[in-house]
Amino acid sequence: MTRRHYPLRIHIAVAFTALVLAVGGVITWVSYSRGSQMLEDFAMELATRSAREAEAQLERLLSPARGAARLLALQPVANGADSLEMRMQALDSFIVALRLSSAVVSYYVGYADGDFFLVRRVATGDEATFGAPAGTRFVVQSIERGEGEAVSRFLYLDETLARIGEAARPQALGFDPRLRPWYIAAKDAEGVVRTDPYVFFTNRKVGSTVAIRSAGGGAVVAADVELDTLSDVLVRQRMTPGTRLALFDDGLRLMGSDDAAAGVIVGKSANEMHPATLAELGHAPLGRLATFDFSRVGAAGAVPVIERASVDGRDMMLALARLDLGDPQPAFLGLAIPTDELLGEARELRNQTLLVTAGLMLTAVPFALWLAYAIARPLARLATEAEAVRRFDFDRSGVVRSVVREVDELALTLDHMRDTLARFLEITSDVAAESDFERLLPHLLEETARAVGSRSGVLYLVGKDPGRLRPAAMLRGGEPVSPAEQDAITLAEAPFGLAEAVSERRALSRPLREGEWEALGPLAGRGDGDSVITVPLFTRDQTLVGALVLSSRGKADPARLAFISALSGFAAVSLEARELIRAQKALFDAFLRLLADAIDAKSPYTGGHCARVPELARMLAQAACDARTGPYRDFDLDGEQWEAVRIACWMHDCGKVTTPEYVVDKATKLETLYDRIHEVRMRFEVLKREAEVRCWQDVAGGAPRAASLAHLEDIWRELDEDFAFVAACNLGGESMSQADLARLRRIGARTWLRTLDNRLGVGHEELARMDQAPPAPLPAAEPLLADRPEHRIARREADRFGPGNPWGFRMEVPELLYDRGELHNLGVERGTLTAEERYKINEHIIQTIIMLSALPFPRHLADVPELAGGHHETMDGNGYPKRLTREQMSPVARMLAIADIFEALTAIDRPYKRGKALSESLAIMARMRDAQHIDAELFDLFLRSGVYRAYAERFMQAEQMDEVDIADYVDVRSG
Repeated sequence: MTRRHYPLRIHIAVAFTALVLAVGGVITWVSYSRGSQMLEDFAMELATRSAREAEAQLERLLSPARGAARLLALQPVANGADSLEMRMQALDSFIVALRLSSAVVSYYVGYADGDFFLVRRVATGDEATFGAPAGTRFVVQSIERGEGEAVSRFLYLDETLARIGEAARPQALGFDPRLRPWYIAAKDAEGVVRTDPYVFFTNRKVGSTVAIRSAGGGAVVAADVELDTLSDVLVRQRMTPGTRLALFDDGLRLMGSDDAAAGVIVGKSANEMHPATLAELGHAPLGRLATFDFSRVGAAGAVPVIERASVDGRDMMLALARLDLGDPQPAFLGLAIPTDELLGEARELRNQTLLVTAGLMLTAVPFALWLAYAIARPLARLATEAEAVRRFDFDRSGVVRSVVREVDELALTLDHMRDTLARFLEITSDVAAESDFERLLPHLLEETARAVGSRSGVLYLVGKDPGRLRPAAMLRGGEPVSPAEQDAITLAEAPFGLAEAVSERRALSRPLREGEWEALGPLAGRGDGDSVITVPLFTRDQTLVGALVLSSRGKADPARLAFISALSGFAAVSLEARELIRAQKALFDAFLRLLADAIDAKSPYTGGHCARVPELARMLAQAACDARTGPYRDFDLDGEQWEAVRIACWMHDCGKVTTPEYVVDKATKLETLYDRIHEVRMRFEVLKREAEVRCWQDVAGGAPRAASLAHLEDIWRELDEDFAFVAACNLGGESMSQADLARLRRIGARTWLRTLDNRLGVGHEELARMDQAPPAPLPAAEPLLADRPEHRIARREADRFGPGNPWGFRMEVPELLYDRGELHNLGVERGTLTAEERYKINEHIIQTIIMLSALPFPRHLADVPELAGGHHETMDGNGYPKRLTREQMSPVARMLAIADIFEALTAIDRPYKRGKALSESLAIMARMRDAQHIDAELFDLFLRSGVYRAYAERFMQAEQMDEVDIADYVDVRSG
């Protein structure tokens, strides 16, 4: 009998259809059964989670009231205060307690003699409810029975607790706190008690009262807590549209419900209103919970009781859980879920699975036929490609790809053969054009591997030690990966036969040994061949610079090795040239970073400024390059310009090496190398001792002892106050008023007696300044605070930078280098720096320009001094040091100004200030833009491009990252 043969497409279609049927049926059954069980488990989880959420919400409502009641029970208001005046002394405590929780409406104390003291919160618009005048925010109610006529008073207070009204209401005397349930429950109980839920008379809301007996036992402190927020919590716990939840006590009285329309209060008149019971809620499934055996419900926190029941012809899942509220009164959460809604998703999933299975069956046969055709078609194309190669036709008509591995490998082999000669020329051109050494290494390895048909390889470079090699680039599966993290190795330790290839100075091929690829680390993986080609790389003077290792299928023939050797010779020369250039740039970059780090390390007040500003400036420059609209749509930087930007950013504050630390770090007005407030304090001590000596001299001379000592105390008090004022001035925290300056001069005019020569032991420079005035004969009366000649330090003529200076500086230069006069420094109106010291700090930009201008930068870096030296200029020409306008500054200089300001505003590593929040920093910069201090167009780009946010995420703390709407800061004129 002859066997019938069927086309491949028929076999594939039948097999695929059968597989779809089997898998679809299994998925449908598993999905429905498992989904049903998961949803039922979720009902249990929902009941448990809802119970815990309601429990937590009740705890949040009751806990502040309990804690405050305990504290008030310890205070005199509940222990001996027998009059309104004495009880009002605790008003602040009541107000603080009320403000701790919006759910607590009042705190009050009931006394054993029938007295009553209450403090209640009044919401805006509710004044009429309490007969209070407009603006009332708190009502104080007092009932004093005493021994005479009983008095009932209402005091009305505004938000500041000022009394704005008062009323006497004798009708309130009918209220006796001793008859209230909260008083009765708490007077003999230990700790805090809670009443059953009831409807508050004043606002018609359901609440509960917590109460505790006072420390002395003669009074009860209580608080009314609203429970209306519990309904909102229950609404959020609904799992399906038909799910209902209710919170109730052991009397089945509702404390909250998820049906806001139904409410939890019943009764028409005020006297009839009470919390609804489960039966009065009007929901039959929840009403069925009343029939539960509550003894089956475990302790608080136990697994809820779950039952299935049919209510009004609908299958329901009912759950009951006990809550732990920290007191003996029990509370329960009831849950009713329609079963059909709970299992609806499982049924829908089953139906969808059936539909998907049917759809797959309809498409299985055509897809199988198409798949068979797709597999066979590449074989026919490969035959055509092979014929073209045989005719030496290397024009590319597209790579033939196939899902069949053997067919795909055959297509790749043919493609590699065709590309080998063409890629040789491409490699030489690409390597010669690549100027970035770090990109050159993986590019060189990848192109060489592709030319020889290899998909894995390693490029080794010789390190500082000529006898050691390190992996500098790696290729795995045709894709570049980071080189393995390992130390440099000697040739003797090197794998892949590197030592032999270097010794023979030629390319070698040998079988791959076990574990050689894996030894390079997890990124290396396994080589995709069974042999390796090792190629040493020598320079023109036969110096070893590295080696190439490429995977190979089988041992390479001599022709292939010759091709690789020719290709690697050009690679070695390129590596040599690029390595020399890279080493020079690396040295220069290291010097730049060394200088920047030294500046940051010089003072704790600069932090990482010199490291962060270059990164922020780079981000803003990149945003300008990426802009496709707006004023910077045509802005671009090439590689050399980027190098100039980078160097300028790192060097923008190099002049700070000349700024004295004691000026940058000046924390008080009198601080130089140390804080001279100690000298001033000693003079005050001298004056106090002089006053004491005079006092006792007067007593010894017959003056009244008591009067003399009283006068001494007055003098001491005045001196202490004057020194405290001088010390406060020294801190520079507040701006100095004219009255403060006048007082400072009056204090400074007070004299003290100096008996020692103040020129002994003084350095020659200070002595020369002191010699400007003749020495005073001893003993000499000197002012307590003074601006003396030795305080004035002259400025050198070379530091004045007058008009026509070669750098174009136009800063206003103070007459003196430093003025350390005590009155001059203490009289600084704002901050701690004098004009001379502020100039000294700003002078760092002058020194930056001078230092950079003296460096022999190459042509493409000639703009570095201008780029680095302009970040303190303003757009209106009022900046420094050259007072340039916007048009006179390059875009990069204006970018650096924005980067410098934003980093300074947000920096967190400066002890003298906190890092500002993101929104606060942007608001300040927006004002600077409006004042033409920074470039408006660049600031707009800074915002719209998101550079501010990208920088903040890298360098700012989470607490600084507040919400920002850039519409609040962008210039509307910019569109």
